[in-house]
Amino acid sequence: MKRYGIFIGLVAMLALSCVPTEESSVLIIGGGASGVSAGIQSARMGVQTTILEEQVWLGGMLTAAGVSCVDGNYKMRSGIFGEFADSLAARYGGYPALKTGWVSNINFDPHIGAEIFANICSSCGDWLNVQTGVKVLKISKYNECWKVAYRNNAGKRRNIVAEVLIDGTELGDVAKACGVEYRVGMDSRRDTGESIAPEQANDVIQDLTYVAFLKDYGPEADMTIPEPEGYDAQLFANSCVNSLSDEEAETGQTIWSPQMMITYGRTPGGRYMINWPIYGNDYYANTIDSSPKERAKAYEQAKHFTLCFVYFIQTQLGMKHLGIADDVFPTEDGLPMFPYHRESRRIVGEAFFTMDAAAAPYDHKVPYYRTGIAVGDYPVDHHHFRHPGWRTLPDLHFYPIPSFNVPFGVIVPKGVDNLLVAEKSVSVSNLINGATRLQPVVMQLGQAAGATAALAAKSGRLVREVPIRKVQSVLLDAGCYIMPYIDLPKEHRHFKALQRVGATGILRGEGRNVGWENQTVFRAEEPLLAEDIHTEGFYGGDLGLEAGVVTIGEMMDTLKRLGAYVPTPESEWWSSLGLDDYTLQRGVTRLEAAVVIDALFEPFEMRSVDFEGNF
Repeated sequence: MKRYGIFIGLVAMLALSCVPTEESSVLIIGGGASGVSAGIQSARMGVQTTILEEQVWLGGMLTAAGVSCVDGNYKMRSGIFGEFADSLAARYGGYPALKTGWVSNINFDPHIGAEIFANICSSCGDWLNVQTGVKVLKISKYNECWKVAYRNNAGKRRNIVAEVLIDGTELGDVAKACGVEYRVGMDSRRDTGESIAPEQANDVIQDLTYVAFLKDYGPEADMTIPEPEGYDAQLFANSCVNSLSDEEAETGQTIWSPQMMITYGRTPGGRYMINWPIYGNDYYANTIDSSPKERAKAYEQAKHFTLCFVYFIQTQLGMKHLGIADDVFPTEDGLPMFPYHRESRRIVGEAFFTMDAAAAPYDHKVPYYRTGIAVGDYPVDHHHFRHPGWRTLPDLHFYPIPSFNVPFGVIVPKGVDNLLVAEKSVSVSNLINGATRLQPVVMQLGQAAGATAALAAKSGRLVREVPIRKVQSVLLDAGCYIMPYIDLPKEHRHFKALQRVGATGILRGEGRNVGWENQTVFRAEEPLLAEDIHTEGFYGGDLGLEAGVVTIGEMMDTLKRLGAYVPTPESEWWSSLGLDDYTLQRGVTRLEAAVVIDALFEPFEMRSVDFEGNF
């Protein structure tokens, strides 16, 4: 109530000034992939929410930057990301219709994605206020509230006051303006403990890409653009097989055919996303701490580089019938509104997620897995070939990791209250950013930030005081994964029970690498072994079980010894859980054990966890 009084008093004071002042319980600056997800989740929880976005489209890298081929999480489509993907499938005629480009199982046209985001936001009614074409001018703190001055799309200055602020910008600009400590570039292994990190830290970030969309204008069409100034065909010689290419690129990568290169990101609308990483239109520019003027100049240079690649495709590869699509982006040149950033500031947060933590969640010194708010399965992927000195950069040999979950504390900055940070600016190492930066993960992080902000606003608590288990429960209710198990879909009646027990660590999943795909399975239908059970933090004694398969009778006896009231096999309680075979000598499955443990003991709610996952 104290915070609410301060909030109302500040709004009343500002209302007396000449600049119109609005109010919103939750304010999100940046309507990109994470920001729009945060706004939707917060509004759906009945909290007044505002999104301020600089571009005219919502969706960020998925739409306005043109990266409309989703990387990963095909078997873990959940939450708002899953809703977005389902909407795409419905729009195009089913999920098989989205498999038009070989880089992704979910390909779409950016303007369709922008329409879907706008429609979902509209469904939130008056709880969500979306303003596009906005320029943020100043962010300041007053007591426990945030005041943001901005210029709207009509050029008029406005103020908005909010209890909780979320940074959904592409480069973490809000975090910097709020005084959050952050990292840029490659970390030293001495700081992260990662064995493959370089010995010395540096400020090198991943290449960005100014995407282009090409369209087939017909076999007789000549859509060749004017030769860009300074064009050098040799820069793209090894992008695919052509008269200039060597048999093998200097990087040792296989040279692709022109057809494979061009169809990499083909969309259901028949357009071609040009976001080619192998001597294509990746471009190095570190604009993270640059001024707006310096950024604009660098982005124009990146755009020019992409036009050079388009010219190469049209002339050297003989694809003059492919021209820049005139029906995708609402821009004069037909190109996206801004470049795709693979890396940004990375805040110093209440948790620090590394590649080692992702690779061995149960053996890592910090049990971050218990605090998961987002899941991912894409391999660690870095782009550095366009850095001027790429040959002298540290040689990072990425090893396979299983699918992973990202801990809650990465979105909570240290030292600044009532601020949450999403998008790619969360508290992770440079290495694991190569997997956490992907669109599905970013959208989930945004949804978690929106849930946390709404809970804080509704309860009057500071963001860092919101119980992590409460955030996870809200996400589970919204159809999200908090553990990356692929062997029990979110539609299953016991999905939440398995996710909750998994997040306690009493029963644990198993990470696997299957080709390019990273997985974690719970082994739900396998027999429960006594050695599978981990009771640290819940029970300190001997369970009295012999090694090997645990029978239903042994499980019931053990639960009784632990003090639980266990209904008899004839009780309808068992069938209410969907467990119908009560043969006492039968081995109990891991899923059955998880369901019974969850129902009888509620261990997920029993023990709260801190930012490091400790009980």
